[in-house]
Amino acid sequence: MLRPDYPIKTDRLLLRPFTAGDAADVWAYQRQPEVARYLLWEPRDHRQTQDSVEQMAGETELGAEGDCLSLAVVSPELDAVVGQVELVWHSEEHRQGEIGYIFNPDHQGKGLATEAAREVLRLGFEGLGLHRIIGKCNALNTASARLMERIGMRREAHFVQNVVVKGAWRDELVYAILRSEWRQRV
Repeated sequence: MLRPDYPIKTDRLLLRPFTAGDAADVWAYQRQPEVARYLLWEPRDHRQTQDSVEQMAGETELGAEGDCLSLAVVSPELDAVVGQVELVWHSEEHRQGEIGYIFNPDHQGKGLATEAAREVLRLGFEGLGLHRIIGKCNALNTASARLMERIGMRREAHFVQNVVVKGAWRDELVYAILRSEWRQRV
C-alpha cells in the first residue's frame, strides 16, 4: 500500500492529488493536438477534460495491484498545473509498476517532467517497495524516450506494429529500471 503525504515537494515542483479546480490548467494541454498525438485519445474538449480530472482526483493511493496513482504536477512559481504523472501498480507478487506522464508543451524543455518522473520512481521504489518499473511510449515520441533514458531507464523492447491506435498500427518502445539500478543513480 502507498498513501503518500501530500503535497510531495521536489526542488521546483509540488505533486499532489488532482482537484476539480485543476480542469482549466489540464484542458490547456489535453486539448492540444501535439499532446494527444502520441496518446490513446484525441484532443479533449472541456467536458472530457473535466471527466478526466474527476477520475484522476480519485486516484490518490495504491492499495492493490491494478491501482493507479495520478498526481498533478504544480509549479508553485506559476501557481498552475503544468502536467501530470502516474504510477500504476501492475503486480504485487512480482513487485512491478509502470510510470506515465503528460506535460503542457508550454512548460517542456525545462527539466520539469524529468524532475517529476524521478520523484515517481522514488515513490515506486521507496514507498511501494517495487523491484521493477517500466515506461512505454510511441516509438515516434523521441522526447518521451529521451526522458526515460535521462531518469536511468534502459530500452528493453521495440515492438513493431503491436497495437492499433486511432486506426493505425503503432510501434511501441518499452523502458525499464530495477530498484538496484535506481539506487546507484540517487
